[in-house]
Amino acid sequence: MKNILIISFTSFVLFTSIYLGRTTTPANPSLTVKVEGLRNSKGLVQYALYDREGSLPDQKFKKYHQIRTSPISNGKSSTTFSNLRPGTYAISVLHDENKDGEIKMGLLLPKEGIGFSNFKAIGLSNRPNFSKASFMLDKDSTIVVNMIYK
Repeated sequence: MKNILIISFTSFVLFTSIYLGRTTTPANPSLTVKVEGLRNSKGLVQYALYDREGSLPDQKFKKYHQIRTSPISNGKSSTTFSNLRPGTYAISVLHDENKDGEIKMGLLLPKEGIGFSNFKAIGLSNRPNFSKASFMLDKDSTIVVNMIYK
């Protein structure tokens, strides 16, 4: 009788651990960022992840939480930020055609493609900032960023 109780209890604990492990939200989610519609395959795509108010705009890429680059294939690119803490984030993307890690500027507007989470277009009345570009991350997620060329 004692052995049956031990086996039953052990089975219950094992089953519960496996079942709960499959249904819980990851403590440190990942974020995959995809970019489509790049105008050419020159250079690479630079992805900057931000995690605090006041970090965007960041034209010189000095206020980011994490930064990555990724090659371009068939007008598309993607990267994944892993092991993040749940919280509020924003993304800035640069189609870095000359691979210098900086936004190449014209008179007023960038000459290279840029993009931000939650933005389809930018302008004088629609300038990116952290609060407009931010989103909640509490589970593994994928977002698509629209590239903007002027």
